[in-house]
Amino acid sequence: MKKYLSFFRIRFQAGLQYRAAAFAGVATQFAWGFMLILMYRAFYRSGNQAFPMEFHQLSSYIWMQQALLALFMTWFFDGEIFDHITSGSVAYELCRPCELYGMWFVKNMAIRLSRVVLRCIPIFLVAALLPSPLGLTLPASAVHAAMFPFALLLGFLVMVSLSMLVYIGAFYTLSPVGIRIMAGTAMEFLCGGIIPIPFFPQWMQRIMALLPFGSIQNTPFLIYTGVMQPVQALKSMFIQLIWLGILLLIGSLSMRHALKKVVVQGG
Repeated sequence: MKKYLSFFRIRFQAGLQYRAAAFAGVATQFAWGFMLILMYRAFYRSGNQAFPMEFHQLSSYIWMQQALLALFMTWFFDGEIFDHITSGSVAYELCRPCELYGMWFVKNMAIRLSRVVLRCIPIFLVAALLPSPLGLTLPASAVHAAMFPFALLLGFLVMVSLSMLVYIGAFYTLSPVGIRIMAGTAMEFLCGGIIPIPFFPQWMQRIMALLPFGSIQNTPFLIYTGVMQPVQALKSMFIQLIWLGILLLIGSLSMRHALKKVVVQGG
């Protein structure tokens, strides 16, 4: 366990060095968040039909999405890992006295967490000071507030587990570019990153809720905003746990199979 904590600490500290990029990211996320909120504001005012979320809930959802973007970026992958695979330097990684899957898993966790630490606090502070219904509100209730951190952690681990499958898939391709684009685009749509899942048709919502993608950012954000009631939230968290176990098992077995087939050439 100590060696994995060491890998986590080293990667986390390295990620904290990119402060200029973090400040630029904060500015970009502010602009994107305001643009989305104003777009939905016009959408809400355009008709009298019922909407699946109150506007203040949607505003909180968007600000949570922007503040915690680094945790759930479906298009973000560690280029260093892909370089190890394509260049053959993964052979050096295999010489380390630890399991490759676990080492890459904690590295992915560390780089994402380091980015969110640098970006989330300014966004949370400014969003909390905005007037209602444009700003970030408190959790819907004490129960929702208590459930939110656990759902957030599970969603984060599911995201990393899905990313690991993309890295493993790169062992079977000549270039990781295609699988990165395809996986990132599909996950971004299915997890509610482009349009919140409650805005989809009911039949699509039921399917997406049962898929692992609905367990990423959709579950914790809907719990925080109160769109999910406690009973439904518990069911969704149970689905998160199931998918996390399944993805970890698939990832570990797939990594073992890939390493049996991989051939490293060169001297």
